[in-house]
Amino acid sequence: MVQLAGGQIELRELEFTDWAGVHAYASLEIACRYQPWGPNTEEESQAFVREAVEDGAQTPRTRFVFAIVPHNTGKMIGAGELNIRDRTNRNGEIGYIVHPDYWGRGIATEAAVLLTDFGFQALRLHRIYATCDPRNTGSAKVLTKLGMTQEGRLRDTLLLRDGWRDSLLFGILEEEWKSSAAGKV
Repeated sequence: MVQLAGGQIELRELEFTDWAGVHAYASLEIACRYQPWGPNTEEESQAFVREAVEDGAQTPRTRFVFAIVPHNTGKMIGAGELNIRDRTNRNGEIGYIVHPDYWGRGIATEAAVLLTDFGFQALRLHRIYATCDPRNTGSAKVLTKLGMTQEGRLRDTLLLRDGWRDSLLFGILEEEWKSSAAGKV
């Protein structure tokens, strides 16, 4: 089991019993307004966690899904994910979500840093990228703080409840991460 520790949070691998924690944010319209899923039913939250746990048991492993847990509470307040998208070319993708009650505290940024560090150090990736809805300025700020470069805009990449969504594409290369990694967490 992989566990990653930061200053105010830890990331621990998702367990099936975390479904209620996932549902606490995934059932909220505000938390999933830029996503192609949600608001979730209990069954949808359980299915997500079940799939994440099953994917974590695959060999070779390409998906790592973590519960975001503040040190001072022990309570799951979000999730972070790293997917190996291309093993040959060492490309990975990160994503994260935090319960709205915890927005504005640097938790998403810290989770993104931990995921990126894990990708470059443990998984030896060469490039890590992330996408976000152009309206999601908070997520774009997280990715910029992480040292990612906005590489472009992908048009009509996801179908949401209110129509097609563009995605901003951000990326960071291993050498860029190495030169900016000191003192992130």
